[in-house]
Amino acid sequence: MNTPRKLAAGNWKMNGFRADLQEARNLASDFADPSVDIVLCPPATLVGAMAAALVGSGVRVGGQDCHVKPAGAHTGDISAAMLADAGARYVIVGHSERRADHGETSAIVAQKATAAQSAGLVAIICVGETEAERDAGKTLEVVIQQLVASLPETAQASNTVVAYEPVWAIGTGRTPTRDQIAQVHDSLRDHLPDGAISLLYGGSVKPSNAAEIFAIPNVDGALVGGASLKADDFSAIIAALAQA
Repeated sequence: MNTPRKLAAGNWKMNGFRADLQEARNLASDFADPSVDIVLCPPATLVGAMAAALVGSGVRVGGQDCHVKPAGAHTGDISAAMLADAGARYVIVGHSERRADHGETSAIVAQKATAAQSAGLVAIICVGETEAERDAGKTLEVVIQQLVASLPETAQASNTVVAYEPVWAIGTGRTPTRDQIAQVHDSLRDHLPDGAISLLYGGSVKPSNAAEIFAIPNVDGALVGGASLKADDFSAIIAALAQA
């Protein structure tokens, strides 16, 4: 069985302007390691400019969402094909903020992942439980149900990445224990159709805890939020991943 690739993906969310492209350039110049794939997912307004700015650097660009259709009367939406045309290589689908704020079901996430793969993009499929679900002892039930329902039949290591992000840990500074992360990642690995699909952890990942998180079995990298907006912080996380 092939070994999953190490991957550090930065989700800028609704942050970043053209002036912030320098942070992406700093990252590209400060860090390069062939053992780690690096992806930055800026707002849609910056995808094309960032892809152009990072040509030849080895740092890839991704979108934060895509529509299930390649084109059509869908005002305000962006298709996977459009992201690819702008220079993206990846796209995040099923992030908890999309599931909660936009009512996206796992069935919709699977359709978006399929659309991404059809456009030649790697789909980063997110799953994760709320604090109430964890407190009720339903973490594995919820996360595995999301995974199974969100994965398209075409999912394989070349076109799919899975990110576990406990909703209660995103942007809060809180993280699950090592045992909690290990339990979820082990279960996710058991339910993946391809053992070489990379499994990322996301939720308040920062330089101070990155090495500890990456030492956990079946954690192949991270989906990073706020820390990816600063080249120094994200570079430190990438360095920890390279050494894991």
